Amino acid sequence: MTPDSKIYIAGHKGLAGSAILRRLEAGGYRNIVIRTHAELDLINQQAVNSFFGSEKPEYIFLAAARVGGIYANNTYPAEFIYQNLMIESNVIQAAYEHQVKKLMFLGSSCIYPKHAPQPMKEEHLLTGKLEPTNEPYAISKIAGIKMCAAYNRQYGTNFLSVMPTNLYGPGDNYDLQNSHVLPALIRKMHEAKQRGDKEMIVWGTGTPRREFLYSDDAADACVFLMERCNASDIGEFINVGIGQDATIREIAQLVAEVVQFAGHLVFDTSKPDGMPLKLMDVSRLTALGWHAKTGLRDGLSRAYQDYLSTRQTQ
Repeated sequence: MTPDSKIYIAGHKGLAGSAILRRLEAGGYRNIVIRTHAELDLINQQAVNSFFGSEKPEYIFLAAARVGGIYANNTYPAEFIYQNLMIESNVIQAAYEHQVKKLMFLGSSCIYPKHAPQPMKEEHLLTGKLEPTNEPYAISKIAGIKMCAAYNRQYGTNFLSVMPTNLYGPGDNYDLQNSHVLPALIRKMHEAKQRGDKEMIVWGTGTPRREFLYSDDAADACVFLMERCNASDIGEFINVGIGQDATIREIAQLVAEVVQFAGHLVFDTSKPDGMPLKLMDVSRLTALGWHAKTGLRDGLSRAYQDYLSTRQTQ
């Protein structure tokens, strides 16, 4: 990619897409194409084809997706599988038809089996059953990986797939019903602090371990790979993470410290835990020369400031 290359970010309003937009702009890229969902519905194949025909992007970051936490995945499984399959199918096919130079598909660490060996390596894909609470979403993301690989093999395209671990950061979704665990904890603890609550309920046992990557670090890794690698250099896909994890209990306690919530944390064991362990093996990425820069405490402090600024503008 050069500063004048025409780059389309699908999903630039989302957590990952907005971070990629910031990273490209900071890197001097000045020919970036973006569309809101109202301007371009990626589920509509005809609309996608018309967009590619008129704009003719050279490089694509496919970060658009229907995403959410355990509650959202459990409540809307049909929407999660349908919408994600349609988005990636339409964009990947259009990228092939319009001879895009390079595409990057962003997946999710939930593609791995529920009881995958830890840390999870790329070769562990499809070696066991998925976590039931997010199986439809995971299957759609696995389909995206395999679709990119199939197009590369049959058509000689240059479609890369990356699997980011759990992301958090500026522009996150703080909706209590549909958000992921970290933004939900930030909001719940802030509101509990504001009310002066003596305790706050956290879903699950607190024992599952999770890895979190600051969204700007994830974007830096994505641009790093797009600038330096082809699909043939990374195989079917490559993990993107920080390579460290913590229990949900430890993470909740850290959020409480950042938010300055002094109450007691109560873990509701009647609620689902999701996958027990979920740590990425990022040795292939680090061997290429990339490392995350933002520690969890620093990232959480930035995320909390983002949440406060988001509330003030609403």
